[in-house]
Amino acid sequence: MLAIGLMSGTSRDGIDAALIETDGEGANKGVAFHAMPYHDGFRLRLAEACQRAMTMEKPGFEPLIHAVEEELTEFHVEAVSDLLARSGHVTQDIAVIGFHGHTVAHRPERRWTWQIGDGAALAGAFGIPVVADLRSADVAAGGQGAPLLPVYHRALAHDLPKPVAVLNLGGVANITAIGSNGEIVAFDTGMASGLIDNWMQARGDRGFDENGETAAGGRVDEERLADMLSDPWFAVPPPKSIDREAFAIEAVRDLSLADGAATLTAFSAAAVARGLDHLAERPKRIYVAGGGRRNATLMRMLGSYSGAEVRPVDELGWDGDALEAQGFAYMAVRHMKGLPISFPGTTGAPQPLTGGVLFEPA
Repeated sequence: MLAIGLMSGTSRDGIDAALIETDGEGANKGVAFHAMPYHDGFRLRLAEACQRAMTMEKPGFEPLIHAVEEELTEFHVEAVSDLLARSGHVTQDIAVIGFHGHTVAHRPERRWTWQIGDGAALAGAFGIPVVADLRSADVAAGGQGAPLLPVYHRALAHDLPKPVAVLNLGGVANITAIGSNGEIVAFDTGMASGLIDNWMQARGDRGFDENGETAAGGRVDEERLADMLSDPWFAVPPPKSIDREAFAIEAVRDLSLADGAATLTAFSAAAVARGLDHLAERPKRIYVAGGGRRNATLMRMLGSYSGAEVRPVDELGWDGDALEAQGFAYMAVRHMKGLPISFPGTTGAPQPLTGGVLFEPA
């Protein structure tokens, strides 16, 4: 069946919309993809909504967050319309939409996670069933609610030599490790581009470090890097997840622009290597998806710190930009079939769980 997946990730740069043909199991084919960037004003409001949500005891009404949610939903309606127009398909062709929304706060230690986005409004806009709120059931059951992409990574990587790993580099980094016996272990490793972007926006005149050029011209402050990596979170065994706001740029505040970028980039790469230490089988090859794979300095550091061969997923014929959005389309189909999307080895859930809430069009 044809399914649309929508992802607004921790990089806060825009919406990824993907159309795939899938049975929710082993048959998967990318059909179309559209990336719709957020404008600067909304990006700032979204960041403020995330900061406010992280100060709250639990999800609830907050005027700014509510206003941002309405705006976010409208942007997703636009993204779906654009994707359909570009693909040549009409709403009647689409069986389901997987709507991730945007995570404004992720607090599994408090048994909640908060993704904003109005699933009912999206379903009503197109007359297509929408599966949203894909993480909450897992967290309520005691899981981490993240990462969710491993079930899709496993399907795509079925024929690859094992052990192998798929690493997603968005604002936060998460890894799916597939052992020689096919068992999957997945977890967040720490930051990916989130802190680097924050640094470039606070100290530079750009929203991100394009191709890692700023970091390439800097020097890693090894003492500060070691201090950042001493955070107890890195010693916690998987499965585990983390919010983008868990770390800040204060640790490198007084460094030069280039040295700060280099140190934060090394922090992301070294954190992945620390994560690999938790695995029973260390993968010799890591395939990388997400915007971070375009950062040549980060990719080089990943290889250096991990000791693995680090390659973009595009070399496998996968679309490294579309992968997350495709995954949520895949999960929506699995929800419709009653199949699990999270597992003890990926989120720490007590048993395989079918997450998500179905919104039928009114």
